[in-house]
Amino acid sequence: VLRTHLIGNHSVTVIFQEPDAPRFNPENIHSHCQGVFIIVRVHQPCTQHTCYSLAVFRCRGIPPFGPSIPPGWMLPASSAFRDFLLTKIINATHATCKSESFVTMATCARQEQLKQLVETFVTLTPLDCSNVRFSFISLVGKKKERLAPQPQAYLHSAGALTWSVTVQDPSSSAAVACQLAISSSLVVLIEEVGRKVVFNCFCRDVIGWSAAHGSFKLFYQHGLCVAFSTRDGRWEDSQEITQRLQLVTQGGTAANITLRRNRLGQLGFHINSEGVVADVDAHGFAWQAGLRPGCRLVEICLVAIVTLSHEQMIELLRTSRNVTAVVLPPHGDGTPRR
Repeated sequence: VLRTHLIGNHSVTVIFQEPDAPRFNPENIHSHCQGVFIIVRVHQPCTQHTCYSLAVFRCRGIPPFGPSIPPGWMLPASSAFRDFLLTKIINATHATCKSESFVTMATCARQEQLKQLVETFVTLTPLDCSNVRFSFISLVGKKKERLAPQPQAYLHSAGALTWSVTVQDPSSSAAVACQLAISSSLVVLIEEVGRKVVFNCFCRDVIGWSAAHGSFKLFYQHGLCVAFSTRDGRWEDSQEITQRLQLVTQGGTAANITLRRNRLGQLGFHINSEGVVADVDAHGFAWQAGLRPGCRLVEICLVAIVTLSHEQMIELLRTSRNVTAVVLPPHGDGTPRR
């Protein structure tokens, strides 16, 4: 409304010409608002060979705009020609708005509009803030309340956070000092002395973890595991690592459960070849221990599932006297973590 009233919405003008029309001269039109003329000339009208040619005139100060028109270019009457013409008009409007003359007119228009608003609507009558009608208006400056900093906001960082941990070397049983780094996309263990990467995986591959007394087991992919412990068993570090994993991965906290047998010697559940629980007898001992369909067993009797075949899993569950397991709960929709 402001531009139409004070500047004009005719900065781009499209002129249609018949074949016998004289050449268009922009000097015949006296308007300081019109900056671009697009001339459309028809050739062989009202026939099967009707086509159109285009020419463009722009005032000084208006930058060039596309799409370009090749010399001698003509296009038959079609949707492609309409789209080309519409694109040319839109780009001409944008180019006009960037010209110095248009910016000057727009500035003057805004000043004029503000002047009209002040003359028409401003009042010198003071407002009574005690009046109920204006109780929502406060003319007394309020002290801006400081927002309390979010506790442990650094855990939400996209970059890597590091903790000093110890990793047990499986080949020599020696403790290796490492730095655990967890970013928004990677989990990495870096040896402190040699600066070598001893472990890395994507956060999306992490399926769960277990933590007890500063010792960690991180499970990834289909149940592979890497173990490490915090320096001096620091409880604060264990809490931070757990919270960081909860923020950047889709994994869950593993549970250690003990499975009892019924009077028939059965455990009351079935697992598939990946160690995922297929079904559980309702209200049996396994159900009472927290086992549900979709749970993933990552360890059975301290043996990693990834090292066992399906037959070996069944045999271990069937013959072990005391059956213990490390279990990862399913996702909220019941699907197993993988």
